[in-house]
Amino acid sequence: MRETHFKDGQWWVSPYNFIPEVREKLLLPPKVQIHDATLRDGEQTPGVVFSIDDKIAIAQKMDEIGVDRIEAGMPAVSPQDAQAIKEISKLGLKSKIFTFARALKQDIDMALECGADGVIIEVPIGYPKLVTQFGWTWETVFEKSRDVINYAREQGLYAVFFPYDTTRARASDLENLCKGIMNESPPDSIGIVDTMGCATPEAIKYMVGWVKEMTGLPIEIHTHNDFGMGVATELAAVTAGAEVVHSCGNGLGERTGNAALEELVLGLELLYGYEMGYKLDKLPELGDLLAERSNIPIARNKPILGSGNFIRESGIGIQYVMHDPMVMFGTHPALTGRQGEVVLGKKSGKASINYKLEELNLDAVNDDQNAEILSRVKQAGIKKRGLVNDEEFIAIVNAVRG
Repeated sequence: MRETHFKDGQWWVSPYNFIPEVREKLLLPPKVQIHDATLRDGEQTPGVVFSIDDKIAIAQKMDEIGVDRIEAGMPAVSPQDAQAIKEISKLGLKSKIFTFARALKQDIDMALECGADGVIIEVPIGYPKLVTQFGWTWETVFEKSRDVINYAREQGLYAVFFPYDTTRARASDLENLCKGIMNESPPDSIGIVDTMGCATPEAIKYMVGWVKEMTGLPIEIHTHNDFGMGVATELAAVTAGAEVVHSCGNGLGERTGNAALEELVLGLELLYGYEMGYKLDKLPELGDLLAERSNIPIARNKPILGSGNFIRESGIGIQYVMHDPMVMFGTHPALTGRQGEVVLGKKSGKASINYKLEELNLDAVNDDQNAEILSRVKQAGIKKRGLVNDEEFIAIVNAVRG
């Protein structure tokens, strides 16, 4: 594990992330894997439908990046979903292929027919779900889970027990369920699922330690982003010992989406020092592919993938954007296959004008001309309530020069 905040020409984050006073309080596991659920949970985004070809292309790009596990879908949803998983399993990817399953033997059989390496076995445990939606008790959940977990493992599948809405479970229900499965049907790992995205990082850290103590199993964390904390809570889980984080590319998923794959990758790599081995410069390619196939555009200011992340309008420090970008940004744009850009508008300064003249191979101007050009650029930006493009800038320069 890397323990440095700086790598020349690549990133420069806070050194306080790595000081002993901070690190010694963390229970970081030696390795963290990413389990990406874009092809299942991401497709549950209202209005999103991935074709078989879409799913194959997305899986191949994720494999190229280095994603450890790909949840390729839920075979029981439709024959098309099952076929997509079969086709992905035949590709010989390095990524392990998982399916999503109810606590039914027939769903395990479907996973086997699709050639999956593992299965996520979902059952409800959140108290609102048990009482209102299903009318079950924890005993009902245990009885439905026990034989299915054992069957999946007997068939050679990696079995992840996934009691969803975990963060709204009654403590007694979760304790009894964990004890029951460990006595009669221990899975390979267990998930803590913040289905409604309503737990704080501190609560998630507590739950990771609590469930790990009860079961002794590897912990997987799956969160949603309802309070804008999906990535934060998953990283908090890692600091408490969780070994697997679940994600969706571009933060896709129901309602406000799931923890974003690209944010988790850079967070683990740069903020916590994990040497993930992922191809960071390929993340925008995956982002663009998902935006195209899901028909959901990436917000301009979205972390990691936003088109505006390395754009600078303010004139202060403009000279560093292209020549020494880590003065202005935490990562070098090239780390994720990007480049910096200087734009003009209301917030521009004299240095911005000089920079743009040089970029467009225009002759230099004197100080008075620079001041007049800058004044007109600002006025144009205010009038447009936006940026001044190159064509408009050239027209302003020509007008000032007379």
